Amino acid sequence: MGFIKTDRLKDVLQSINGLVDKQVLVGIPDSTAGRKDEGAPLSNAEIGYIQENGAPEINLPARPFLVPGVAAAQPKTLPQLQKGVEAALDGDIDGAQRRMAMAGQVAQSSVRGRINSGIGPALSEATLRKRARRGRQGAKEELAARAAGQQPSTELAKPLIDTGQLRNAVTYVIRKRK
Repeated sequence: MGFIKTDRLKDVLQSINGLVDKQVLVGIPDSTAGRKDEGAPLSNAEIGYIQENGAPEINLPARPFLVPGVAAAQPKTLPQLQKGVEAALDGDIDGAQRRMAMAGQVAQSSVRGRINSGIGPALSEATLRKRARRGRQGAKEELAARAAGQQPSTELAKPLIDTGQLRNAVTYVIRKRK
């Protein structure tokens, strides 16, 4: 039978309270979602929302990347969060924070990977022509492939990647619950 040599109850309770009061959020925070394009009418957060849900009024299909990306990461994030709870139960608030950060990084990478994978449907010819005029090689190659009779694809011209700003804006934050 073991004996308690030091009373760590206060540390453990403080650690648990600190963990319960926090959450890991993955997405595009509007406060840091500016665009580098001069005079851009929309922020990355607004663009992300529109892409995730679509905008039928302007004939823009939904290309969900955030929710499916986070869901795909769950098999890897849940063990990190469980280890965070274990660290909190041991009174290690820094360890719990590190595990939350690891879970956030995994989910962030998963969402970015989903964007990189080329989410269908393929881009319209009008969008491809606009990209081609701006010198995007993938758009030029996709237009040539279609002209040669191939089916539309997301391999050469990725729908959610033009400048990369949307993908790069995806991040995670650890913050207090409201």
